[in-house]
Order: sequence, then C-alpha cells, then structure tokens
Amino acid sequence: MPRHSVTSEDEDPLTLAIAPPPNETPAERERRIVEEKKAREISDIIDEEINMQRLAEKRENPVKVLLLGQSESGKTTTLKNFQLINSPKAFKAERASWRAVIQLNVARSIRIIIDAMTKASSSSPESPGSLDDLSIPDSENELPTLTAEHLKLKMRLSPLLQVEESLWRRLSPSTAVNFETSLTSITNIPHFTQPAEVYVQSSMAWKSTFSRLVSTSTRRSGESDTDIDFDDPKDPGVILNNCAEDMIKLWHDPTIRDLLSALKIRLEDMPGFFLDDLERITALRYVPSDDDILKARLKTMGVSEHRFVLKTEGNMVSRDWRVFDVGGARSLRAAWAPFFEFIDAIIFLAPLSCFDQSLVEDPSVNRLEDSILLWRSIVSNRLLQKTELILFLNKCDILRAKLESGIQFSKWVISYGDRLNTFEGTSKYMKKKFGTIHKHNSPTARTFYCHFTSVTDIQSTFQILENVKDLIVRKSLSDSHML
Repeated sequence: MPRHSVTSEDEDPLTLAIAPPPNETPAERERRIVEEKKAREISDIIDEEINMQRLAEKRENPVKVLLLGQSESGKTTTLKNFQLINSPKAFKAERASWRAVIQLNVARSIRIIIDAMTKASSSSPESPGSLDDLSIPDSENELPTLTAEHLKLKMRLSPLLQVEESLWRRLSPSTAVNFETSLTSITNIPHFTQPAEVYVQSSMAWKSTFSRLVSTSTRRSGESDTDIDFDDPKDPGVILNNCAEDMIKLWHDPTIRDLLSALKIRLEDMPGFFLDDLERITALRYVPSDDDILKARLKTMGVSEHRFVLKTEGNMVSRDWRVFDVGGARSLRAAWAPFFEFIDAIIFLAPLSCFDQSLVEDPSVNRLEDSILLWRSIVSNRLLQKTELILFLNKCDILRAKLESGIQFSKWVISYGDRLNTFEGTSKYMKKKFGTIHKHNSPTARTFYCHFTSVTDIQSTFQILENVKDLIVRKSLSDSHML
C-alpha cells in the first residue's frame, strides 16, 4: 500500500477522505469552511438539476453512465472521447474555444517555469534559510544558477502572463477575482507552489465564447471550417506566435530542465501539456486536432452532461444515453451520492501514474491511495450493488514513461517490494489490488471489469468504449427483460 495509508478496515474511507486534515491552522480552517460552503451551494444546484432531469425523463428510459474518480483522473477526457466517437460534428463546432483552452494551457505551463525561475533567483546563498524552504531533494545543495540570458528570456515572455489572464476573463468572467488572488498568492509564499487552477462552471456556455458565425459563401478559399476568427485583433495566438522562439528556447534549455527537476516539477506529466508541440501550436492559423482537444485541460465545477443516441454492435439496438461527469475534488465528492439511485453504470477512473504524487487539497495524502480508498467506498456502497462498475486504470502512458525514467514504484507503494520496476509488473500488481477490493467489498457477487487505459489515445480508447458500451446496453436490456 502507498506510504500514507493509515486507514483500518473498520473505518469508512469516504468519511476519512472528506475529514478535516489534522493539525489544521485557523487560517486553513477558515479556507476549508469557505470551500465547504461553496460545495454545499454546488450540491444544491446539482440536486435541483437532478430533480429537473428526472421530471424531463419520466417517460424515457435512457442508459445513464456516471464518470467517477479524483480530480485530474481523466473523467472529462473520457467524456470527450464519447463525444468524439458519437458526435463528431459537435467537436468540430467547439474547436475555436478548445484552441483558446490549449493556448491557456501553454501560457500556464510557461508561468510555472517563470515562477520556478523567480524562486530560484530568490534562493541565492545570500538569502539565509531560503534553500530550506524550497522543495529540493536532500541530495541537492543549491538550485541551478540562472544567467543573464535566462532573465532576459523571462522578461521577454512576461506578456504570456497577460495572455493567461485575458483568456480567463473571456472564458469565465465570474472567476476573474479568483485568478487575481491566485496570482498574488504565488508571490507571497516562501516555497515553490504550482499556480492554482481557476475553473469554469459547467453550466456556462464557455464553448461559444471564441466562436464566430461564418457563412460558407463568405469563407475564404482554403479556410478551415472551424468558426475560428483568425482576424480577431484580440486573438492571443498573435502573442504566442511572437513568443514562440523564446518559449521553445526556454523549454529546451538544460539549466531550466535541471531547475524543474530540482523542484520536482514534471510538466510533461501534467494535464494540458503542449510544450513539446510549441512550433505547431503557436502557428498563426493553428487549428486544434482531435488529439489536441483530448489533451487540453480545463477545470470545471458542477455537473457536465452529454446526451447521445448510440447504437450497439451491428446497429441492432439504438438507445438514448446520458453520460455525467461530476467533480472529483474532495470538497465535491458529497455530491456524488444523489446520482447513485438512478445510474446504470459507473466508469471509475484511477490514474496509476500518480503513485508518486499527493492531493492538491491535502499534500499528506498520496493520490494512488486516495483512488484505492474511493474505489473501496464505491464498491461497498449498497445503493450500487446492482450497478455495473467498470474500472479504468488510467494514464498508463505516463506510468510507463515514469518507470522508464527511473522513478521507483516500490518507493511509494511499499507493498510492491522488490519486484521489477516495469509497466507490466506494476500494472498487473495494481489490477490485482483493485480486483481484490472489488471481490471482498461488493455487497453481492459481480463481475470485475477492468481496462488499462490512456484516454488521450483515441484509437485505443475507441475500442475500449465500444466494448463498454455493448456491455452496459446488454445489462440494461437484461434488467428490463428485453434481452
């Protein structure tokens, strides 16, 4: 089990997951109370949405699927895959706004590097005690020294900070104050902390923010049919294009790579990572590909729902589907329960790659351990004893990359022992662990469905979702005595 496990079999994992952290300071308690108040408000909105949904579907019998998992587990990406496979036209209509999200992801990645450079500049030997405050491995005595050229690069890239703020104001005007607060908080702490993510409400029509109406007759020859307004004077793509050369130089600089490594920052493992594609992403007439949209990261609050009309294999049966994505942050998990009463299947996403990471909400909790606790609570819930549970052990591509880079799985998952530090060994071990929990905690005997996934990979995810779709439909038809 991961290092942070302190749970006994007799304690309720979900209660432990949402309990206040030990040794909570008054300031932390005040922030937690504010977050819990927001969570209750969101929960009330969700309850209202559920009641309205039940009334609207009273005479229907759609297949309802709930996506569950901790924050950044891949739920929204799985929802995008459903949409891409079954509603490709919707993807085409949304490319303009996803382009803005990708530009936001690029700006945020550069800001993380700039913040790291700022902390490195403030950790000189002339600043007593500053090195102890930084999250540096014990083997490191000091951070890499930045040169004058690094500082010039940092200054030339400062317009990207305004790009990030501008994009947030257009995507989510209501969170502009939160954005400013997050910017201020970064400069007021003694150690490095990644910039807080600002969010959009799922109920907001943010996907139409950057679109334009362009008729076929007025579209220029060769222009992609994506509704992207390339002539918009406020298009952040212009600034990104102007900064492209400097961004590429910064990202590939060996000293910057050493700095990120010393601060234990792996941007390539974070959602919304596009720094390896800067030349393509920063082109003036860049249009996002399907793969780009799947990789794009935008944190949403509330319930995201997509409706599809899906056909099973051979087009024999057509059914209406409702796929729900609910927030995975700790403060939002209390909102999961209302869905349990009417759901047909749950796709639970547990990212295996996070074995060496902790929760943003509580750094003392290992993310993989958190997924295990959540899985146990879902499996053992009696409201779900007749619900199909499908486990996606996700982010296998990132897990493989971490293991190949030399990160030791057994350092974080102590029970793994001296087994080989390979993808095959670690993935098989974790499948067995989740399967054992499923077997021993289910109220009634049921089949264990498990898939190794990288939901940003369209081709592999397509076949998995096709199999899942047929499984869920057959179970639904069987329960309704139609099969």
